[in-house]
Amino acid sequence: MRLGVVTLFPELFASFAETSFVGRAKAQGVLELEFEWLREHGLGRHRSVDDTPYGGGSGMVLRVDCVVSAIEAVEQRLGGRSHRVLMTPQGQPFRQATAWRFAVMDRLVLICGRYEGFDERVREHVDEELSLGDFVLTGGEVPAMAVIEASVRLIPGVLGNAESIREESFADESSGGLEYPQYTRPEAFRGVRVPDVLKGGDHGKIAAWRRERAVERTRSRRPDLLKEEDQ
Repeated sequence: MRLGVVTLFPELFASFAETSFVGRAKAQGVLELEFEWLREHGLGRHRSVDDTPYGGGSGMVLRVDCVVSAIEAVEQRLGGRSHRVLMTPQGQPFRQATAWRFAVMDRLVLICGRYEGFDERVREHVDEELSLGDFVLTGGEVPAMAVIEASVRLIPGVLGNAESIREESFADESSGGLEYPQYTRPEAFRGVRVPDVLKGGDHGKIAAWRRERAVERTRSRRPDLLKEEDQ
């Protein structure tokens, strides 16, 4: 995957890009990560990338010419037109299915906003808009990091144990619901013991128990994820 990020603060990604699954993917050569400093495409002596909104209002708005110039610049380094994603509270919710879709893409560009948002015409130059949820952050860098990590860990070979992906929350093997409870040593801690079924060695019973607990947990915490037969 060739992945580009347009941002006013590329320094926020410095340690993130070298750590955990992202750093591992880069070391393995399955991820190329490029950052485009939006300020490089600013205008005038101060390299301004924003301006006051037409019609009045508070705050500053990122200029369409500066943003599109930065997108096209990072795409040149990535090798061509990429799938462009605008990080914005107005976007569609980011889901595990989206991470799977991104994980198999050749080229992807994430565009991080700041201030009061983007000139509306920026939307004409992107392929989709994504949000982490119904809340507002100062900028799109933290959401971009979440999208990168969620997607990169799904690239084949990045995770040490590929089987762990199959049974985690939102996976197809979990019917799109939440993952079952997990336990490890000690066997007992402050009066709470590991369920006997997990220590019995009967894999059929263990699988059934895990399925029941996963449905139970999903029903209590995220009933919106349950399939009709599990409700």
